[in-house]
Amino acid sequence: MPHTATAPDQAAAPDQATTPDQATATPEQAAGPDRTKDSSGPADDSARWRALGTLVHLLVTDPRCLAEAQRLLAADLAEVDAACSRFRADSEIRTLRNARGRPVRVSPLLAEAIAVALRAARLTDGDVDPTVGAAMSAVGYDRDFGRIPRIGPPLAVTTRTVPGWREVHLEGRSLTLPAGVELDLGATAKAWAADRSAARIFSRLGCGVLVSLGGDIAVAGPVPKTPETPETPKIPKTSEVPEGGWRVRVQDVTGAPEDPPGGPYALIAIRAGGLATSSTAARRWQRGGDVLHHILDPRTGRPAEPVWRTVSVAADSCADANAASTAAIIRGRDALGWLAKLGLPARLVDATGVVFTVAGWPDEPVPVQSEIAQK
Repeated sequence: MPHTATAPDQAAAPDQATTPDQATATPEQAAGPDRTKDSSGPADDSARWRALGTLVHLLVTDPRCLAEAQRLLAADLAEVDAACSRFRADSEIRTLRNARGRPVRVSPLLAEAIAVALRAARLTDGDVDPTVGAAMSAVGYDRDFGRIPRIGPPLAVTTRTVPGWREVHLEGRSLTLPAGVELDLGATAKAWAADRSAARIFSRLGCGVLVSLGGDIAVAGPVPKTPETPETPKIPKTSEVPEGGWRVRVQDVTGAPEDPPGGPYALIAIRAGGLATSSTAARRWQRGGDVLHHILDPRTGRPAEPVWRTVSVAADSCADANAASTAAIIRGRDALGWLAKLGLPARLVDATGVVFTVAGWPDEPVPVQSEIAQK
């Protein structure tokens, strides 16, 4: 049901995490540990650094596991970057441009990443399409986001259809792309990497773990025990959930995890699976009079209409959550019915700050007035 986003100055006790080992969500960090009570910085059960062009946040339930967990995660992310980065001249995915339509044998890691991207395309009826690489470059996203000028001269961006994911053929490690097709795994790779690393860390170390890559969150293993836990979205196929959970602050204004929320937010807990937020308010740049963002509609090759400021989704995996949140941005208002039909708990904030929740996403505090109305 829709309601207006809670005003920032009305964020009362519910925004305070009961333990320091939890997660905060912002557009670039869609969800991450909520540390509003721990303003001194990361505790000995967490670590933060940057990789894959975004903020990495790692939390574990046993501080003794942190050093090894961080080593495992850093190694995993380095491998993913070397295989999947569209911006590294030496990445494996860049070498595919030389194939010119011929089958090539790719590494097991890149094969898995592409398989995840094709699955997302299939589940979203092509809304999330890995063949948007050339279209991304055409709208100005042709390098690491930190190096893109935020303001620049006009671009001649025309409506263009992308080649289409059905033209990508992957059989085991054998990949065939049409000549000229450039893959962009940006819509799926981070979420998949979070799932992959969380599972690996739990399997190797046995502790509970939360991995947040720019807010794409995956959890594995036992969860933190807390005296009280907010209402939790019921993630499909997840049962026998234990008490407690990873407390996650989902918000619409980018901020550090230890800072109080700077805008509309929701505080939830997750115990399994993943959570992802997609946003048209982050990763934006201006060319002439056009404000562009990084989520492209494959049917036009242009940024999706900014009907939604942010969309947050909980699912059985971070990869599935991210595919759904990205597709929801592209579907606009139709996303409400689509997510409800799929039974995926979701929170959607429109361009005016009105919040919609579907499929059992927890209700937020009683609304007072929208952030827009206060200005």
